[in-house]
Amino acid sequence: MKKFVTATALAAALLSGAAYAATMAPMAMYQQQPTDIMASKFIGMRLYATETPITADMMVKSGAEKDWDDIGEINEVILSRQGEVKAVVLGVGGFLGIGEKDVAIAMKDVKFVRDGDGPDDYFLVVNANKQMLTDAPAYKAPSTTMANNTATTPAQTGTADNTAMIRPDIKRDGYRASDMKDLTSETLTGAHVYGAKDEDIGEVDKLVLNADGTVKQLVLDIGGFLGMGEHRIAVPLNQANIMRNEKGDDVRVYVDATKEKLKAQPEYTN
Repeated sequence: MKKFVTATALAAALLSGAAYAATMAPMAMYQQQPTDIMASKFIGMRLYATETPITADMMVKSGAEKDWDDIGEINEVILSRQGEVKAVVLGVGGFLGIGEKDVAIAMKDVKFVRDGDGPDDYFLVVNANKQMLTDAPAYKAPSTTMANNTATTPAQTGTADNTAMIRPDIKRDGYRASDMKDLTSETLTGAHVYGAKDEDIGEVDKLVLNADGTVKQLVLDIGGFLGMGEHRIAVPLNQANIMRNEKGDDVRVYVDATKEKLKAQPEYTN
């Protein structure tokens, strides 16, 4: 009798689960469109400014960008929690003839301008002049970081007013993403650091640890790449991609940042 009751209960549970699953709406799988743009490609694109009126998706003649002002490279994208792109962040100091500063431009003001019929035949352009960008307030990211899902103060991280970098998605023949449990302080310290385009930007100077001994930050020496004396910055572990070759005798650290963005990072002095 007991076995019969147990079997009956199990059958009822399975039928209940099947009935619940049947009421769930199927998840729609997205099919990429030819005009869609990958975020990994969008970050790093150049942004141009012109005072000539422009509209979204307008067609211009080949070479039209020569008459525009190249104002900078997109370093960051700001999303809402609903997934909407709210703004892009770029450094505009060189274009303005002043010290480097980041500005955030609303995505609604960025126009895709075509110079051909191919999916990659476009430029990103805003209607603006140099004075408008000079007067724009500098963008400052929140001073707290999300590493380890805990908010820390600038004094704790050494990265006050740091525009967080995005962990680059790197694929390199013979290398794979390395789990931190497979790495030691000895193998990481001195490891070469590369940008997302494989440029050698420096090396790991030392590690900053949490109280439990896990790695909190990587301190990078990037002075030579920036063309200056020793300059160290602290990068949270979740903003770096650590790769190791199949033989295990070469470790590479990748960060996604331009020279301008690296130079703007506060120096680590601890």
